[in-house]
Amino acid sequence: MPSRSIYKVVFVNQNQIYEVYARQVYQGDLYGFVVVEDFVFGESSSIVVDPSEEKLKAEFENVKRSFIPMHEIIRIDQVEKRGTAKILPLKEGAGKVTALYPPRGK
Repeated sequence: MPSRSIYKVVFVNQNQIYEVYARQVYQGDLYGFVVVEDFVFGESSSIVVDPSEEKLKAEFENVKRSFIPMHEIIRIDQVEKRGTAKILPLKEGAGKVTALYPPRGK
């Protein structure tokens, strides 16, 4: 019997980069949103506790389904096994919009 797929979803939330793992990721009925369901976190019986993963686990503890705006998604990967969920700081200026062409008259 093949194992269920696991997806690593990396997205921006409140000036931080969230990296979470889930079993279900799909385009939702709500236009412009990606749905993430069935979050996967590490074992609670583990001796080594990662505070970043524990914060994410607490934040998504009672969440059945999360709707993430498509423009906040950085990357979605199908992975062989779950890694460590984490929150990373967003680099200064990383979220700024840059023009692809110079303004007219300059």
